[in-house]
Amino acid sequence: MTARSASIFVTVLTLAAWLGIGGAQAQIRIGLSAPLTGPDAAFGLGLRLGAEQAVADLNRAGGVEGQRLVLVVADDAGDGKQGLAVARLFAAERVGLVVGPFNAGVAGLVLPAYEEAGIVAVLPGTSVTSLTAKGLWNVFRTGPNDAEQGARAGAYLTERHAGQRIGLVHDKSPYGRGLAEAVSRSLKGKGQPEVAFEPLARGERDASGLAARLKRARVDAVYFGGLAPEAIVLLRGLREAGMSVALVGSDGLRDPAFAQAGPMAEGTVMTVAPDPRRLPETKGARPLRTPEADMVAPLAYAAVEVLRQGLAGAPPITGGVPDGKAVAQYLHQGQPIRTVLGELAYDAKGDLKSDPRRPAAILQVWKRTPDGRLDYAGNEVAY
Repeated sequence: MTARSASIFVTVLTLAAWLGIGGAQAQIRIGLSAPLTGPDAAFGLGLRLGAEQAVADLNRAGGVEGQRLVLVVADDAGDGKQGLAVARLFAAERVGLVVGPFNAGVAGLVLPAYEEAGIVAVLPGTSVTSLTAKGLWNVFRTGPNDAEQGARAGAYLTERHAGQRIGLVHDKSPYGRGLAEAVSRSLKGKGQPEVAFEPLARGERDASGLAARLKRARVDAVYFGGLAPEAIVLLRGLREAGMSVALVGSDGLRDPAFAQAGPMAEGTVMTVAPDPRRLPETKGARPLRTPEADMVAPLAYAAVEVLRQGLAGAPPITGGVPDGKAVAQYLHQGQPIRTVLGELAYDAKGDLKSDPRRPAAILQVWKRTPDGRLDYAGNEVAY
């Protein structure tokens, strides 16, 4: 056993003891591949806390057919090579079900390796459309993909800003650029192509040059594919350039930190999965420590719930190792699954099924509340 696999094995034993699992009791391992170190560590923390709480709650409710769930936590650091090492380790340790990866770039590299090893992966919030468009049998997600968010944002922009000049900005990540490209396709399909397509890399703290280019392009509205910190930088640059243009974004802005932008963020519209909820209250549960963790923890919790339902719908498990193809086959049937995010159901690709009663993506707007706060909760946009 390598030093890396030994470290993860200790994590398994520690969590098993915390849940009160005896060594002789049947166990089913669920892996978590998350960026616990690196620039996205705050998100990784939330994914770990959400997955740990889901495993604890489900075990208290009886597990799966009398067998207890055990979480195997691995740090992929948001890095493709490390993600592949995690995938090889999960295969060697006979971990047949995985929550993650979180980063789209990592997922694109490791999902074929998971498929080859017979491992089912549920992506907690990774929206890049191509990940489920490659025909892999083993991939599912807990949120809308880029195409769904892009189509919804594009439809909103062309209706609310018909005949106006629209600029697109992305954070250069697969997630952000994929969203901006999806919106671009939607705009062109409706006969109103963008007049600017610009980058604002993650970590940038000055958008004055970008704002100047958008001003020269005479944009009336801006779509941003990326996360809250860079969206705030973009807004600041636009306002300092004297531009009061509308901003539309994605679920990357569904972050309490976005409220820190103050008045300039008011009126910002974003595409999100409907009915976002916090984790169930659990006595003794560890609190979430960052806005990023609070945002993604429910996605990991729901991913564990999806895997648990897949296990329940597949043939009985022997030897503690689930039949990944049987789990995936059940999930692909499209049966509704109750989760902390609401009911989820999957199509043949592993994307969320379209349901007129519950669209995969809705629009919400940041508004000032009566007590002076800035919030999006309950502020759905009808158009």
